[in-house]
Amino acid sequence: MAAAAASSLLLALLLSLATAQAWEALPLQKRAFYSPSFSMAPGSVAFDYFYDVEFPRGHLALKSFRADVVDADDNVIPYHEVYLHHSYIVRYYQARNYSIPPVLDIETLPYGDGFIYRRNHGICQGDLLGQYFGLGTEMQSTPTAVPDPYGIEIGNPAPIPHGFDEKWLLVVHAIDTRGAVDRFGCAECRRDLYNVTVDQFGEPLKDDYYGGLSCCYAHTQCKVREDYEGTTRSLRMRYTLTWTEWVPSIIPVRVYIFDVTDDMKLVVNPSSGAVAAKHDCLIEYMVESCHVDGNGEKGCADFKKSIVAMPKGGNVIFGLTHLHSGAINSTLYGQDGRVLCTTKPIYGEGMEEGYIVGMSTCYPEPGSVWIDDGELMVHESVYTAERRRTGVMALFYLLVADRVADTPAAPAGFNDNYFMGVRSMLAEKLAGGGGGAVRSGDGGASGAFVGVGLVLLGAVATALLLRVKRS
Repeated sequence: MAAAAASSLLLALLLSLATAQAWEALPLQKRAFYSPSFSMAPGSVAFDYFYDVEFPRGHLALKSFRADVVDADDNVIPYHEVYLHHSYIVRYYQARNYSIPPVLDIETLPYGDGFIYRRNHGICQGDLLGQYFGLGTEMQSTPTAVPDPYGIEIGNPAPIPHGFDEKWLLVVHAIDTRGAVDRFGCAECRRDLYNVTVDQFGEPLKDDYYGGLSCCYAHTQCKVREDYEGTTRSLRMRYTLTWTEWVPSIIPVRVYIFDVTDDMKLVVNPSSGAVAAKHDCLIEYMVESCHVDGNGEKGCADFKKSIVAMPKGGNVIFGLTHLHSGAINSTLYGQDGRVLCTTKPIYGEGMEEGYIVGMSTCYPEPGSVWIDDGELMVHESVYTAERRRTGVMALFYLLVADRVADTPAAPAGFNDNYFMGVRSMLAEKLAGGGGGAVRSGDGGASGAFVGVGLVLLGAVATALLLRVKRS
């Protein structure tokens, strides 16, 4: 009985340790996929929703995402020719007997009995900012890899309703600035450069709306120099993904996006007394010039802050902000004022001077950055304000896990006292003391197996105990 129990114990611990390390041997898969083609002429705007795009299938862990605008020969189009305002991927479930209408209003998802939007973990209202990956020009030089052994879990059959399939939507917003009167003005969607008087839903633009997404929607046109002659090109999005097969040792992360324009309010239920957060994300905002006459001084800056509540806390694994040209930095602070993550833009050179081509990121040491459930955080973004800037953004992406890699849970039924007892017994045995030899009823080889097994068990137990204690 003792031998059987010890053998089972040993196997359980060895399997636990092997599982904890299994992710190291899992091969990463990488592949480039392509969107359907879209046409762009000088000054034109593409804002396309591509449903059911090619995507890795199976129960997987997504590890990274990158997107580039390419031509028919797979050449990457530089940002000073086509400005990638943003591109992102959204998950949804679609019934097998349901067809998505071929024409949909911009920024409208096909809600119905056959379509279920599977957004990220928050926090904006409705379906706003529900993507899993999504950036703009900064994708050129920004790492988006989810570190081992973490992953964004996709393809898990458990939450997918019967009769539905998991599918993916790719959204592309691009502006062709070849020959533009003002390339950066087109990229900022300045109202005076576009041929618009109404927004994408047909509503008249307000007099004090000087630019933003409501000016540069699909099929709008930015001003191009009269002497410029350019061709219409057929382009595609090339989006490159890396992933690996899902195994129990991979730690799932939750994806959060915090918008600096979020005017969050805490609402108290009068009957239950429960407190809930009501969000009001606007996605974009305007930076006014430092001086009312529009001639700002070099070096002045605009600071914008919002306060948001963390729905479910955990360990911060990765942080990144989506910002626009003119940005200086973006920071997320904890309730006690500690810095959770700060990211800064990397600006291009030559023809891409002034464009953000990369962002610094946060990869904290495991367990070093923790956010509590419901913790109030301050999100701050800083832009230069020497002139008015329209349609700017500050969207903070955060990946959060319930635990960190080097603190695995101990097997059920084990505790510190048990591990201490095993180590004490082994120490006495090795010292020749009478700590009580463990014997097998079969003797010989079985007894040797149990003896060696307990030595290994002690080593494994010690290693696991030390790792548990570090948490």
